Amino acid sequence: MSASPSAANGGADAATRGTTRETGLESDLGWAIRMVSSAFRRVATSSVADLPGGPRGYLVLVAVASGEPPSQLALAQQVNLDRTVMTYLLDDLEARRLITRRPDPRDRRARQVLITEEGRDHLERAQHHLSIAEARLLADLDEHDARQLRLLLTRVAKTAQREALAPQADC
Repeated sequence: MSASPSAANGGADAATRGTTRETGLESDLGWAIRMVSSAFRRVATSSVADLPGGPRGYLVLVAVASGEPPSQLALAQQVNLDRTVMTYLLDDLEARRLITRRPDPRDRRARQVLITEEGRDHLERAQHHLSIAEARLLADLDEHDARQLRLLLTRVAKTAQREALAPQADC
């Protein structure tokens, strides 16, 4: 009696028989990320339209409101913006009195970015508008699933950020 195909290939067929690999757009990570990103960009952009730089300005305000005042360079890396773009954006935010910059006491060549009270007020309003828009986008998820999605996306984003900042290996 000859060996069955499953036995001949080490049982691989038996291991995959119970799971059918999904195909098509619905199972493609790139498609899902693109659809969510596009939808979020639309609702987020209108939610933060009154801020200089729109979504970029919002991310800067979130970053500077949440801890130790970062340097301009650290802030650019944290929100993944080119240093030159960051400088222009900070100029616009400062002109609207949403942030202020001061010399870093640990390194007088560097500048720390701080949020102003007016900046906190603008940020709070933007976060309120965004939470309404996010609720529409996440309407098909219950509270637990929405929290889990945020957690998982944050983990993936941190990996992506770490990879973006890592030195490139020679090919």
